[in-house]
Amino acid sequence: MLVSEFNYHLPAELIAQEPLPDRAASRLLHLQRRSGSVHDRRFLEFPELLRPDDLVVFNNTRVFPARLFGHRSGAKAQPLSPRNPAAREFLKGRVEVLLTHQISEQPNEWQCLVHPGRKIGVGERLFFGENDELRADVIARGTFGERRIRFQPIQDFFGWVEQFGHVPLPPYIDRADRAADRDRYQTVYARERGSVAAPTAGLHFTPEILTRLKQRGIETVEVTLHVGLGTFQPVRVERVEDHRLHRESYVISEEAASEINRALEAGRRVVAIGTTTVRTLEDAAKNGRLQSGRRKADLFIYPGYHFRIVGALLTNFHLPQSTLLMLVCAFAGKEPVMRAYQHAVSEKYRFYSYGDCMFVE
Repeated sequence: MLVSEFNYHLPAELIAQEPLPDRAASRLLHLQRRSGSVHDRRFLEFPELLRPDDLVVFNNTRVFPARLFGHRSGAKAQPLSPRNPAAREFLKGRVEVLLTHQISEQPNEWQCLVHPGRKIGVGERLFFGENDELRADVIARGTFGERRIRFQPIQDFFGWVEQFGHVPLPPYIDRADRAADRDRYQTVYARERGSVAAPTAGLHFTPEILTRLKQRGIETVEVTLHVGLGTFQPVRVERVEDHRLHRESYVISEEAASEINRALEAGRRVVAIGTTTVRTLEDAAKNGRLQSGRRKADLFIYPGYHFRIVGALLTNFHLPQSTLLMLVCAFAGKEPVMRAYQHAVSEKYRFYSYGDCMFVE
């Protein structure tokens, strides 16, 4: 299967640069898998689209401000413009580091993406903060251009990151992060810190929507998958089967696994909120049951995959030729999904992280 089969044309003006004032005001494209029919709806209708006996599964990961700006050793950089701290035209010595995965706590080592990538070599020291209070050494280079970076001891590393780090908005959002993004690029049910990208299907939910689910008697459960480097990894091969995903850490509690297994045994539908939830559930499936525990997902889902847990999916619209689009095509069929995307483009839906969503059942 060719990666080019998952391409589509998207006008740049349809890429959402800002969230809507109301989280739940997004549009919802309703795709019925068997017939391939699509219906234009609003996300506010989502609770009524569910069956009373559905079990809805959320990913409760929490995004942290994992984007750090600093400078290289031997070149004290001038501050970036406060109007656009994410500018790509870096001044001499300026570096950008994206913390994608903590490898160890003692010593504090991280897998990171760096910019400018070609200039930052192993053995170099990096400095962060107004007074260079946070220091780090580049100790290794990864297969995909990422770096392994060891941070020097500091009293409260995550406290410093929360104060001085930037929200890791995706590169297709062509603006600097703002204070408001710390709230809006986060689900209202986020609990477990560890993601460098939001599980964006969940961004549409409000406390009121969650209350309406409860009022309809619809049960919910949470799992945790921390979104990491794989989200930023482009597909560079021609054949889908040749691509390899980075592994991402997830946790499923015994209580959550038991609740999902009871639903499956009763023939109830499991509704996944977002592709990260799908990947978590399907990676942990064994012999038709969900396994609890802490693992690393390395499952790559593309057309031809047989789903074992998930029966319906709420998801945002994804980039052309991306692994997330391939996952949705695996769930609903490539032709129906690509036709639905064409419909969304013609009807001027808002795309990607801050955009509209699609419900596939």
